[in-house]
Amino acid sequence: MHIGLVGLGRMGNNMRIRLRAAGIEVTGYDPNQEVSDVPDLGALAAALPGPRIVWVMVPSGPITTGVITDLAAALSEGDLVIEGGNSRFTEDAKHAALLAEHGIRYVDCGVSGGVWGAVNGYGLMAGGDAADIERAMPIFDALRPEGPREEGFVHAGAIGAGHYAKMVHNGIEYALMQAWAEGYELLEAKDELIHDVPGVFKAWQRGTVVRSWLLELLVKALEEDPEFRDIEGYVEDSGEGRWTVEEALNNAVPVPTISASIFARFVSRQEDSPSMKAVAALRKQFGGHAVRKA
Repeated sequence: MHIGLVGLGRMGNNMRIRLRAAGIEVTGYDPNQEVSDVPDLGALAAALPGPRIVWVMVPSGPITTGVITDLAAALSEGDLVIEGGNSRFTEDAKHAALLAEHGIRYVDCGVSGGVWGAVNGYGLMAGGDAADIERAMPIFDALRPEGPREEGFVHAGAIGAGHYAKMVHNGIEYALMQAWAEGYELLEAKDELIHDVPGVFKAWQRGTVVRSWLLELLVKALEEDPEFRDIEGYVEDSGEGRWTVEEALNNAVPVPTISASIFARFVSRQEDSPSMKAVAALRKQFGGHAVRKA
């Protein structure tokens, strides 16, 4: 199999590495010519055998829409575009309709795994027609973690379902990180009693009900900077958490924990706090997100 990959940043480049290691030929395009295999999207289309499959992995919003628009002109009837960025699910119908005018198929795919995905594999949530999903299954199998397919991949539903599932996933992620961060701040505050905060978290990694990958990443962050002296307690939100809360309001579903985690990030922009330093450190660990240096 030979596919195209648009976007070779933190996620896209690691995906290219994992796909190639699985025996899938990948031709990548990125505006940064130092990492790109071809000079432009036209050259990308020319390099791929038909019917083509192109995976798009660029920032959500106008950049994604621009790439989809350009691909509509560069590709041909029967080709397939997989959009794997963190787009809002409401954009998928628009992108699918734009491509459909040219006879080009569309699948959306939520991707989780961050900068560790090249080694560990990615959690994948896809939306689209069953025939298009089946056509792309060798790609999904190469990217997902080893083990049963259903533990790393789901065909969540129709177009938009993949990004909707990823949106909810990230809303949960916000809440989980906030819980870890608040626990960290409480332990730090009791320094006359708790003398080894990193050790407490490390001890929770085996046998406890709260053991998780996020806990492992928090331990790693504490080992690198035990008191988070080099991190400012300022945390961005990339959109999915807000969208989750908006969807909860639209569907009358109570999400008080996720909502509170979003507002906590706003608090981080008003004053430096130990818990927000922990959230910033976690985001850096799993996603390679930039942190503000103290």
